[in-house]
Amino acid sequence: MIWWVWLAIGFILLGAEMFMLDAAFYLVFLGVAALITGFTVMSGIPMPEWVQWVMFALLSATTMVLFRERLYKKLRGDPIGFDDQVDGRHVTVLEGVVVGGRTRVEFRGSRWDAVNAGESSLENGEQAIIVKAEGSLLEIRAIAPSGA
Repeated sequence: MIWWVWLAIGFILLGAEMFMLDAAFYLVFLGVAALITGFTVMSGIPMPEWVQWVMFALLSATTMVLFRERLYKKLRGDPIGFDDQVDGRHVTVLEGVVVGGRTRVEFRGSRWDAVNAGESSLENGEQAIIVKAEGSLLEIRAIAPSGA
């Protein structure tokens, strides 16, 4: 392929990632690989088209595997203040539930399905503690009274 086609593809991919799409940096590495391939072809090194495509593919895959996650985290970071740990957090029971029964609870501003894994029933509006989370299902139990 002609060198300027590789450069055009590279700039289009970079521009798409930066200004139009949020592809989690995948297009950045495809664009960089296209630019490197284009500059290599432009330098006059004789290369059949299939070698250019292999070079592009290897550069894309290698840079993505080695650098994408680190660069993405460095530039975007983790969400500020996000805590994905739920064990030990308090929830409000929305519907009374017996031991082993299912109910709905309010946690972090939304409603979740929960199973009463404790040794006593829970009443509507009562506070409970999360024992374990499996997917979107929470296992809860009554909060032990102070001094017990």
